[in-house]
Amino acid sequence: MRLMILGAGFSGLAIAREMQGRAQRAAGTTRSAERFARLSEAGLIPFEFDGETLSDDLKQEFKGVTHVVQSIAPGEDGDPLLRLAGEGLAALFPNLRWAAYLSTVGVYGDHEGRWVDEETRCRPVSRRSIWRDAAERCWLQAGKANDLPVSVLRLSGIYGPGRNTFVNLQAGKARRLVKPGQVFNRIHVDDIAGALVHLAAHESSGLWNVTDDLPAPPQDVVLFAAQLMGIEPPPEIDFATADLSPMARSFYGEVKRVSNAKLKASGYAMRHPDYRAALTAMWRDGSWRG
Repeated sequence: MRLMILGAGFSGLAIAREMQGRAQRAAGTTRSAERFARLSEAGLIPFEFDGETLSDDLKQEFKGVTHVVQSIAPGEDGDPLLRLAGEGLAALFPNLRWAAYLSTVGVYGDHEGRWVDEETRCRPVSRRSIWRDAAERCWLQAGKANDLPVSVLRLSGIYGPGRNTFVNLQAGKARRLVKPGQVFNRIHVDDIAGALVHLAAHESSGLWNVTDDLPAPPQDVVLFAAQLMGIEPPPEIDFATADLSPMARSFYGEVKRVSNAKLKASGYAMRHPDYRAALTAMWRDGSWRG
């Protein structure tokens, strides 16, 4: 396997670490050369990519890639890689065997708290989710056009070492916002990496919800983390009167419970099945600090 991770951020670096020892060669991109050291530490050969132009060195690297992970968010003008592919994926990646596109459960939109799975019709509301939905379809179409298995991973709220409720509580930034009926799914970054490696090993295709077992109210997560830390939790705040940015408020405009049954039926065992198990493990081993 020769791996390329486009947009090696929080999830991409976790995937890179999981792939160490599995890939004959692994490379990744970042928008700034200042992050090259981070990519190298995760076992990636770093390349700079701004989403607009491909350097000759990056094009040359693409020629040997067999597995690609696209983690760069789309814009109004679509997916940056597919836009630059021009003649098609095969022109950029002549040896490509499998591709993964990292998307979001936000493409489902609002389902008033009902359960959704990969067969549920997407009704994205926000611009970013509409763009994601369009990019998903373009990647699946590109897969068909190139006779290439493409897995679309729909990720729920991502957390893990250095990015979690413990960190927010320690920094005094955690809030217990209460909106009746509101729940969210979450996913530990280790399960993103684990699920992707699982799907890559089988060169699977199609849609996959990569999410935990337990959709839960956000204030419950804050309370549980505070109890583990042995500190007083922040007071509850009524969502209706809370001072929130438009983007933060928009997340609360959609309520759904996302099923991971398809992923588990494929043989993947969740490492962190819910926030309680994950937070308990991170608190005990100290990995929450990052």
